[in-house]
Amino acid sequence: MVQLLLAHLVLAGLGPAAVALFGRRAFLLMLTAPLATLIWALSLTDRIRSGETIQQTWSWVAGLDFEIAFRLGTLQWLMTLVVSGVGVLVLGYCAYYFADDDPALPMFTGVFTGFAGAMLGLVLADDLLLLYVFWELTTVFSYLLIGADPEKRASRLAAMQALIVTTFGGLAMLVGMLMLGHEAGTHRISAILADPPSGDWTTAAVLLLLVGAISKSALVPFHFWLPGAMAAPTPVSAYLHAASMVKAGVYLVALLAPAFADVPGWRATLLGLGVITMLLGGWRAIRQYDIKLLLAFGTVSQLGFLLVILGIGTRAATLAGLAVLLAHALFKACLFLVVGIVDHQTGTRDLRELSGVGARMPWVAGAAAIAGASMAGLPPLLGFVGKESVLAALLDVAHTADGDGTGLASYAGWAVVAGVAVGSVLTVAYTLRFLWGAFATKTTCEPTAVTPVPAGFAASPVVLAAASLGLGCAGGWLTGVLGPQADTFPAGHHHTELALWHGWSMPLLVSAGVLVAGALLFSRRATFAQLQAALSPSRSAEGGYRAVMRFVDRSAVEVTGLTQRGSVATYLAVILLVVLAVPGTALLLELPDRITVDLWDSPAQAVVGALVCVAAFFTARSRRRLRAVILVGVTGYGTAVLFLLHGAPDLALTQILVETTSLVVFVLVLRRLPEYFTDRPLSRRRYLRMALGLAVGLAVAGFMLVATADRSVDPLSVLFPGPAVEYGGGSNIVSVTLVDIRAWDTMGEISVLVAAGTGVASLIFLDTRLAGIRRVRDIPYPATVQKLPTSPGRRVWLPGSRTLTPDRRSIIFEVVTRFIFHTVMLLSVYLLLAGHNHVGGGFAAGMVAGLALMVRYLVGGRYELDEAAPVDAGVLMGFGLFVATGSALAPLAFGGIVLQSAELTLHLGPLGEPHLMTSLLFDIGVYLVVIGLLLDLLRTLGARLDRQILREERAGEQAVRL
Repeated sequence: MVQLLLAHLVLAGLGPAAVALFGRRAFLLMLTAPLATLIWALSLTDRIRSGETIQQTWSWVAGLDFEIAFRLGTLQWLMTLVVSGVGVLVLGYCAYYFADDDPALPMFTGVFTGFAGAMLGLVLADDLLLLYVFWELTTVFSYLLIGADPEKRASRLAAMQALIVTTFGGLAMLVGMLMLGHEAGTHRISAILADPPSGDWTTAAVLLLLVGAISKSALVPFHFWLPGAMAAPTPVSAYLHAASMVKAGVYLVALLAPAFADVPGWRATLLGLGVITMLLGGWRAIRQYDIKLLLAFGTVSQLGFLLVILGIGTRAATLAGLAVLLAHALFKACLFLVVGIVDHQTGTRDLRELSGVGARMPWVAGAAAIAGASMAGLPPLLGFVGKESVLAALLDVAHTADGDGTGLASYAGWAVVAGVAVGSVLTVAYTLRFLWGAFATKTTCEPTAVTPVPAGFAASPVVLAAASLGLGCAGGWLTGVLGPQADTFPAGHHHTELALWHGWSMPLLVSAGVLVAGALLFSRRATFAQLQAALSPSRSAEGGYRAVMRFVDRSAVEVTGLTQRGSVATYLAVILLVVLAVPGTALLLELPDRITVDLWDSPAQAVVGALVCVAAFFTARSRRRLRAVILVGVTGYGTAVLFLLHGAPDLALTQILVETTSLVVFVLVLRRLPEYFTDRPLSRRRYLRMALGLAVGLAVAGFMLVATADRSVDPLSVLFPGPAVEYGGGSNIVSVTLVDIRAWDTMGEISVLVAAGTGVASLIFLDTRLAGIRRVRDIPYPATVQKLPTSPGRRVWLPGSRTLTPDRRSIIFEVVTRFIFHTVMLLSVYLLLAGHNHVGGGFAAGMVAGLALMVRYLVGGRYELDEAAPVDAGVLMGFGLFVATGSALAPLAFGGIVLQSAELTLHLGPLGEPHLMTSLLFDIGVYLVVIGLLLDLLRTLGARLDRQILREERAGEQAVRL
């Protein structure tokens, strides 16, 4: 099972490349995954018929009892056949439907194959949480497929509508899954069905699960998203909205019915909404002129019908429901594919413009006629077999209500029968309308021009129609195959089997009456249309959805306008006031009786602390921005000295490096800011800000004192030294903690660094980062700069400084840079390699290397920076994240766990045998990410601002000359 899912995933990833190589014929490669799935499922037919279930399980997150569990029983086998079989035919159909130059084809190919894999995972999942993952994957993939053409507004709106509605239902379903798993003590579906829990919480959980099912399968009040989704390409409609995705809700109901059909509210919800949906969908279908939209409303009607029969929860109803489920997938997929052919070959789907099409494409018309007959319930087709059994099951329930264990009152049972009968009459009517509208010759319009249909294009609907006909004659075989699922319910009042002929009976009489009434309704369609127009309601579910979305959009605008005022000071004030109001109040209410404070361990700490406080005070008093930045730097360096005095050299080194980098970045930014802060007199608001700052400072100090004084157990860090050496293989506890003990945190932090670097760059760069990388040899020297000669074959080191005017060069700085740059870079490598046992590590080493690049930039300008690092900073950060992730996942290949470390001993002969840890590779990734981030900052806040300043200076000089 897993291999088949991986095959879908791999082919989905290869989809765009396959399209580039083979064009639309790439679909023939994509269909190999569902074809393999179909062959695999068919090979298990005998085992499934005998009632055997096939399971595969892998432990994933043991602490959460989360498993990757798959199970194939009768129901899953049937859905697998539908998903894979129809998938093969639709993918083959796509090879003729699309054009080679369709710009959406590369993405569409991969997404469609990925959806097929997600749908397969959904029906095979034996864990509620895993099922939810695949459930939402189908939602995302369907969103992408419906909106396959982003240039069409209708496609975008339909995709968003489907996403919002089905995601809402999915979230409700997730809550129900968590509640049900909590009550059952497990999320394994097979275990829950074997021993279902009960009680009020279980009832609430099951009803929430039904919300997900009815939203996915487009029952009232969520029915409107499915017709809107017809903006998708026709193959999408045939596969997602007829055969597979909309069946997810039906599948979930059929899966849970054996255990929860007697839960209060189950039958009332499914039977009531199902009958209403069947009637509403049929009523709306008869009014449509677009034959694809006609089928869409017909699908809504049929989905309501399916959930009615599968929601009853009896053996006879389940067997009939599974037959109808299979029949619906065959005839509705066939009809949608036929619509695609008609539209493709004629250029229209309007039945008022179609005439004589059936005579020009007889094979397609014949397939549509067979599929339509199956949908209407005519013998000898599978649709008739299923519907006949459905009527028998419904009549049986109605006759024996109040005593059959279904919980239905007698009148309710007969109401369901009447509703299904009327819905079936509408089904016959809109089926005739479809066949007449698409293929008949009409005297009201000219014959439609039809281009010849390639045999391969018509093959898929012909195969589906043939399957409907063939399986209609295989009722006994279907009874044996589908029986194990039906047998999960009590036997009922009579033995049920699927067959073309059950003798003269009430279901046969009802079927005949339905066909006659449907044909009569179609013949009187003009009169009926007048009735529909007169009864047309002024409000609809679609209108309600649009009203809700308008309200949400308007509310978002108002709330954003109220809270997002564009003032950083306001945002900060709100945050700090909340800190004072919530934890600050708790601090005042829970002050301990006594707090013991050691002011310092040595007089040096007192001196440094006093200097930090003085620097902070004068920072707040400073009017010059540069002076304030330098004073802030003093507080940072003072903090580093305090770390050192406390015996934390790693933290001290990191603090110094970060403070130095911040100081340079601040100075670069100050070039574009006024020299002084505002000189406005102190206002009442500024006094309030001062008071707020003082209060927050006191509150934070109180938090620290109370938290320290309230400690009742030893900190967890006292346990670090042993594991750091034993498992981490290093004596530097700080470094081992970062790359081993809490490596997950470090992984998240470097991901944030990459995101931060990308965000900063996006604020400045209007094009790709590479556009600003230019080597000195690739640029002309400014007229004010004299190019100094060099000896032949001699490459100048530090050439970027020659691009600067003499007044911007510092000979002393250049000489010092020539002496220290290589030493600093070697120091960074040393800190990287030695950090596991000594002071250093990937972050500190990356900061040192970044400072070396800063020196090169400061001495030689932006061209010298490009000479020092002629690489895209984004690529460097991405590669670093790739290295870190690869080192985290590598242990899985050797039977380990994610981020597990191992010791490596290298035999280097005369150089010795150094012992290294695999976590060094993770540290190298951190090293590259940090260098990339600093390089991004230098190019963004340094080189790009240099160009802006230079342009302004040249513009000013030109203005003076003029």
